[in-house]
Amino acid sequence: MYESVHAVPDGESTVARFAATATDYGFDGIVVRNHGDSRAAFDAERVREAYDLDVVDALEIRADDPSQASGHVGNYRPKTTLLLLHGGTPKLNRFAVEAERVDVLAHPMRGRGDFNHVLAKAAAENGVRVEFNFARVLRADGGPRVRALQDLRKLRELVAKYDAPFVVTADPRSHLQLRAPRELLAVGETIGFTSERVEAGLREWGRLAERNRERRSDDFIAPGVKRGRYEEDD
Repeated sequence: MYESVHAVPDGESTVARFAATATDYGFDGIVVRNHGDSRAAFDAERVREAYDLDVVDALEIRADDPSQASGHVGNYRPKTTLLLLHGGTPKLNRFAVEAERVDVLAHPMRGRGDFNHVLAKAAAENGVRVEFNFARVLRADGGPRVRALQDLRKLRELVAKYDAPFVVTADPRSHLQLRAPRELLAVGETIGFTSERVEAGLREWGRLAERNRERRSDDFIAPGVKRGRYEEDD
């Protein structure tokens, strides 16, 4: 199972510190998902060797509108293993689930965001993973926590109905915010997930990374073309 994290300078802990804690908690890997303007500097191979943990380079795009998001996708897709789009508005959520080159729609229910059957169906058709972000449930209380649970329950129902792919995360910005898989399973159960479904969402990060690494490798040749899927034209 994998967890996705925001490391320094996007978060408060280094990649190595996250890796050490994730290893203690029994994770197989971490996805470093810093935003595009706060990318982390780290030697993934050195961290892997030190902690026997996979480290996946990722990037979370923030954009004001779909046009800007499209430009960022074109720019960053060839440069990172996993590409996430920070959603939270109806237009950005729709852009993400209709963009095959986006791996994960992050924060679909944040801000003015919403998720409906049209978006769930598009995510399923285009293979875009919908993020179940447990951060507000784990780190908020009172009304905000109640609303977060309501949003996640709605999201789960739609994802289940249309069999849309998904990932699960606590979205930590510090190693102190990392939670062991068993704690994430407990949160998942409160929104109607089985433990097996939560585990599947945690494993999906690693499966995506493996798929994209293969596509970016020199050995990958898509049918009918001479270059990898994510390589841009000159």
